[in-house]
Amino acid sequence: MEILGLWNYWVVIVLMMIGLYIVIARDNLVKKMMGLSIFQVSIIMFYVSMGKVRGGTAPIIPESGGDVVYSNPLPHVLMLTAIVVGIATLALGLALVVRIYEAYGTVEEDEIGELDRSAV
Repeated sequence: MEILGLWNYWVVIVLMMIGLYIVIARDNLVKKMMGLSIFQVSIIMFYVSMGKVRGGTAPIIPESGGDVVYSNPLPHVLMLTAIVVGIATLALGLALVVRIYEAYGTVEEDEIGELDRSAV
């Protein structure tokens, strides 16, 4: 196997590192939520690319029989569920960020920490 033949793994790794960097390096809560979303997309891409079978067909047994390569639909179905859960989680996280903004007037982590320390 050559390295360039595995381009989908490289895309997954790059997206995962971008998402992780955004989560770690940024103090803005909205940017952190977007970083988590990018990280999640990389995981979904990984599972979907692992479930792809070259030359595979839908898992329906033909009447003629014969040797047929089937694709497993389970990873794709699981990732559809993961997408729905991820969207709901992102919506909840962004709603919490809006509530934090209403309470503190900012979405920057360091400013929220300073406001909490000064309130005590």
